[in-house]
Amino acid sequence: MSTSHTAEPHAIPVFEKRQELHRVLESRLFANSPKKTRFLDFVAEQTLQGNGDQLNEYLIGVEVYERGVDFDPQKDPIVRVQAYEIRRLLKKYYEEEGKDNLVRMDLPSGHYLPIFARQEDPLQSAEEIGRSPSDAQAQAGSRVPLIAAIILGICCVVLGISLIASWNRPVPQAQIATLPESLTWFWRPFLPPNPAPLITIPNHPLLRAAHDGDSAQTLAGGHEIAKSSLPEFRDTIHFHELKRFIFVPSLTDFTSVGETLGVVRLCDMLYSVGQKCRVQQSRLVNLDEIKAENTILLGGNQAWSGRVFVNKEGFQFQSGVIFNHNPQSGEQAIYKPEFDPVTNQLIRDYALVLLLPTETKEKRVLLVYGIYTQGSQAAIEYLTNPVRMSELRKTLTATSPDHKSLPNYFQLLLTTTVENAVPGKASLVAVRNVAD
Repeated sequence: MSTSHTAEPHAIPVFEKRQELHRVLESRLFANSPKKTRFLDFVAEQTLQGNGDQLNEYLIGVEVYERGVDFDPQKDPIVRVQAYEIRRLLKKYYEEEGKDNLVRMDLPSGHYLPIFARQEDPLQSAEEIGRSPSDAQAQAGSRVPLIAAIILGICCVVLGISLIASWNRPVPQAQIATLPESLTWFWRPFLPPNPAPLITIPNHPLLRAAHDGDSAQTLAGGHEIAKSSLPEFRDTIHFHELKRFIFVPSLTDFTSVGETLGVVRLCDMLYSVGQKCRVQQSRLVNLDEIKAENTILLGGNQAWSGRVFVNKEGFQFQSGVIFNHNPQSGEQAIYKPEFDPVTNQLIRDYALVLLLPTETKEKRVLLVYGIYTQGSQAAIEYLTNPVRMSELRKTLTATSPDHKSLPNYFQLLLTTTVENAVPGKASLVAVRNVAD
């Protein structure tokens, strides 16, 4: 069954669509039908999240009706039967409870992608009959703020899209600068005329605070913790706005602050020399893509960081600590983050930087990751600081066999102090040359 459908004639904000979805699911026709509710909630959320092209009979049968991987839609018509019932209930809902709703939800026959349409106020045509011109003018005047708000919202969306697009827009030649040599020696593989590197940011698995916008299924899989047991949250907006503290597992909602700030810093540097800035979530990047192009991996909790690209003779990040396999004079065998003994606040973090070749040795993979997000942020600031990078170049040259040339590949161990969750300046702890 095809999942394509015609585009909605009028754009409706996502939050309004979700509001209408919740009204439908909480109605008497759906509230006591958990499977139909799950069906409609699943296809709606997948569509609102941009995954509508993946919806099909098999996926719904497995995800909603738990039919298993051997589910055969041709032999088991459960999805088609339930879709028919849902369309019937939606029609009945809008004839009764939802007859005055200004936004309506529909599941067109032959499709599994719900569509939302805005309808005019049903009382409008009747009221307009016999209305005096002054009445019409008064109502038109009352609509001005709404129209202005809509126009302002559209302008904001256009402005946001323009800002995002500007990162990928070619820079006029007159505006293109060059990096100082103290940075160029390090960043050359990622600068023009080489293709723009792919920058990925981590998706950390975590428990995040649930809210009213979450589905019933998400909330059901949460873990409740009494507010009284979390006094650290007392001054947060979550403490005041959430009635209960229910924490739910999340794989996609969170991006580390330090890595995100680092992305901004990297993109500023790349853009200044006319290079594009391509940023992607790690969960949407596969190993073949990383091996095929210049790549910068930020954050140690990616599937690739410290697992696929490892310098076994040097430093290795694992389970929140950094192992030093061959300690040299003055070095430790293990580097761990440090915490204030009274407040338990992080006061020192460490980060690894690893520059390696891909399998063809034509491209480069740069890994930058701290034990905590503060370490990642400090490391990126170090790598984009001309003075610090000039010092690093001298250090790396001194470690080469001839004390003149730079190693092609190497590993750095950095450390930074942390105060009030903000990193200070990173300093170099040790370097390791990586054999070609």
